Amino acid sequence: MSNKEGSGGFRKRKHDNFPHNQRREGKDVNSSSPVMLAFKSFQQELDARHDKYERLVKLSRDITVESKRTIFLLHRITSSQYLNYSAPDMEEILTESEIKLDGVRQKILQVAQELSGEDMHQFHRAITTGLQEYVEAVSFQHFIKTRSLISMDEINKQLIFTTEDNGKENKTSCSDAQDKQFGTWRLKITPVDYLLGVADLTGELMRMCINSVGNGDIDTPFEVSQFLRHVYDGFSFIGNTGPYEVSKKLYTLKQSLAKVENACYALKVRGSEIPKHMLADVFSVKTEMIDQEEGIS
Repeated sequence: MSNKEGSGGFRKRKHDNFPHNQRREGKDVNSSSPVMLAFKSFQQELDARHDKYERLVKLSRDITVESKRTIFLLHRITSSQYLNYSAPDMEEILTESEIKLDGVRQKILQVAQELSGEDMHQFHRAITTGLQEYVEAVSFQHFIKTRSLISMDEINKQLIFTTEDNGKENKTSCSDAQDKQFGTWRLKITPVDYLLGVADLTGELMRMCINSVGNGDIDTPFEVSQFLRHVYDGFSFIGNTGPYEVSKKLYTLKQSLAKVENACYALKVRGSEIPKHMLADVFSVKTEMIDQEEGIS
């Protein structure tokens, strides 16, 4: 057996030939070298960046949850119009949804403060989910009010915050001196986040159409169908040339459009011969048939 091998047949490492005390003393001496000091500064910088990333992930999660709650609240408007609810109740729901969206914007303000002086694209992956859900909630509320699609510029105008807006929520990482220096914070929705949020909106409009049919509303499905056709045409121009996430959403958008058009067919062709309280059952059966055919294909 070679001298370099121990009793167990394993090679002895080179630093095992030196006493333990000598190795420790050498380490203590090297810790004050410029190279070690430089790497310590790198470590602090990376730790600070990772901590910021985790804070942004938590804020994005809060934005997602509150935006979903706003969407669930807005779905009550479909029922309020046809289940003996008065118009003021609809206004109350819209007012309550606006209050919830203001709370979401306060979370986005904290995100803007965290990204102050940083490159947004380095942290975009941490916040993209929350921003998409916020776009979906805002566009859904805008469609209920105006029956139209909100533009990306209008959304970005709502995400410009001043020092007065900062007083509504506790400050996070920015100090008072920084508040006075900058005065305003802004967070711009990227085109990809906007497109993905609009694509998710089509699923909520499809659910809105289903609820309308079940409640006896024969106008909303045709309005939603026409709107979804325009959205689908716009996404078709992008096709496979856009980001992968956008092309992936196109298939789901097509499914939602098919379900809404199927509801319009049931209302237009068989609406006169089927009682209103049975339209939802007929539509649900046809929707299940479409899902089965798509699953087979």
